[in-house]
Amino acid sequence: MKKCSLRMVLYELRNINGNFMPHFFGIIFPNLMCVLLSKTVGSQVPDQMRQEVVTSIMLTMTLVIPMAIMLIGYGALYAQEVERGIPLRMRLFGVGEKYEVTAKIAAHLVFLTIAFAIYAVFQVLFMDIQRPAASSLLCLAVSLYLIGIIFLIIAHALANIFRKFSLTFGVTMFLYFGMMILTGMMGMRTDQLPEFLQKVAAALPMTYVSNDFIGFWQGGKYNFMPFIQSFIFMGAAAGILLMCSFHFQQRSQTRGKDSIFA
Repeated sequence: MKKCSLRMVLYELRNINGNFMPHFFGIIFPNLMCVLLSKTVGSQVPDQMRQEVVTSIMLTMTLVIPMAIMLIGYGALYAQEVERGIPLRMRLFGVGEKYEVTAKIAAHLVFLTIAFAIYAVFQVLFMDIQRPAASSLLCLAVSLYLIGIIFLIIAHALANIFRKFSLTFGVTMFLYFGMMILTGMMGMRTDQLPEFLQKVAAALPMTYVSNDFIGFWQGGKYNFMPFIQSFIFMGAAAGILLMCSFHFQQRSQTRGKDSIFA
């Protein structure tokens, strides 16, 4: 069996580059939204508060990057491959599924890092944001990568469960916009939602990044326990979904073998 190599990672990067969704939703869209929201919302607040508001918008829009690249982008790309039987063909050519998925994860993390770098440069050059404390910046970076990995697991599981691009893309887009609404990324704050939806939003790490990180962006104390608990809950949900996808995948492979020998 061929193992994961740099050539495989570069191959997966070329696949990502051929998919317009990560480029638009993961790079262009968050930068565009930052400009539009800072011009509309920022112009309606007093001058002494404008920099804080723009910084809050910047923090909220950073969440779009891992959600778009890992959930929508990876989900769409992998679902297309599953529907066309490409993973099976890769195994026939001696590329194990574990090494193939490892290459995909590495390639998407590289692309995610590039998207973060472009976003950071854009914010520094064109947006009037507050200078962060080093600890706050590190906390944001670690949180975004963890969120991205969890979304990649969810997207991988959904693609293996539905095994069709249309269904996978529809569900991931529903989750994408649903979570954007719940976590305060669509203009409505979480505390303005019905009480039931507020409890659902409290189980998502994006809620705390969008609503709370501005409070300690320049240093200060913060109670991280609810934030950590949301990561545990979302990570556990992603793990359970992944285990279910393994079950569906084994069943589909068994049916395929039965049809061959029938």
